Amino acid sequence: MRPRRVPLRKCVACQQMMGKKELIRVVKTPEDEILIDLTGKKSGRGAYLCGKVSCFKLAKKSRALDRALKHTVGDSIYDQLEQEFIKVEDQFLSGQEEAGHEE
Repeated sequence: MRPRRVPLRKCVACQQMMGKKELIRVVKTPEDEILIDLTGKKSGRGAYLCGKVSCFKLAKKSRALDRALKHTVGDSIYDQLEQEFIKVEDQFLSGQEEAGHEE
């Protein structure tokens, strides 16, 4: 059997290419909501970030999510996303460790 191809995505902040499952997806839904999508399956335009708060802060400073989502992201939304990002960071990292043990 051929090894399975891993889809790659680029972090919008640090521009590093990684496997899709190693990044956190931020999605703009058709209802113009901007939220974090850990499943990677919500409909809408997505942007990917490393699982590090430093990358999120860099994206906030450079307004990278505005460009990637093709939508103006207000400061209040960035602040709300930052709080959610910090909450899901531990959950995301533990999920990555579990995925690493399965392979």
